[in-house]
Amino acid sequence: MNIRTDSLSLAMALAAATTLLVSGCNRQEPVPPGAPPAAQTSVGTEIDDTVVTTKVKSALLNDQELKGLGIKVETRKGTVQLSGFADSQGQVDRVVSVAKGVEGVKSVENGLTLKQGKVTVGNNVDDGIVTAKVKSALLSDPSVKGFDIAVATSKGEVQLSGFVDNQMQIDHAIEVARGVEGVQGVDNKMSIKK
Repeated sequence: MNIRTDSLSLAMALAAATTLLVSGCNRQEPVPPGAPPAAQTSVGTEIDDTVVTTKVKSALLNDQELKGLGIKVETRKGTVQLSGFADSQGQVDRVVSVAKGVEGVKSVENGLTLKQGKVTVGNNVDDGIVTAKVKSALLSDPSVKGFDIAVATSKGEVQLSGFVDNQMQIDHAIEVARGVEGVQGVDNKMSIKK
């Protein structure tokens, strides 16, 4: 790493931390009837997780073999969740290895999926549209915390990842995604907050 990359990483972490503080990360979300209460985290833990996420993303971007993959990275209490699509098992193994080597990472959940067959420019355009439609549907549904769910698409196969409050949110997010035009299937990589 050079000074410019380190400065960029620090600036990204500070911007993310400031956003969390300003947006009120302790706001209360409604809990569906019968659902267990959400696991709570402190502002300090949220900031630490944001810094870890930023460090993992930076490490992946600095790796010449991995920088173009568009891997989704989420962190909760030091557990890093990786999701998205890779071209080979070697890439998957390398992504996991890079993430494990980052300071502050306590464990890694590997939710990466291997792409099936060759992806064309048309597939990429269609997948981008499907991803946008699914994200929009999740964000507009009041019973799903759409901001907590990452969406990736490859050849119509949608992958949902992130940390959510309970199984009901997972089930409903999958149902919402399946109802979006162009979705061929849904792969759940979401985890319940602990």
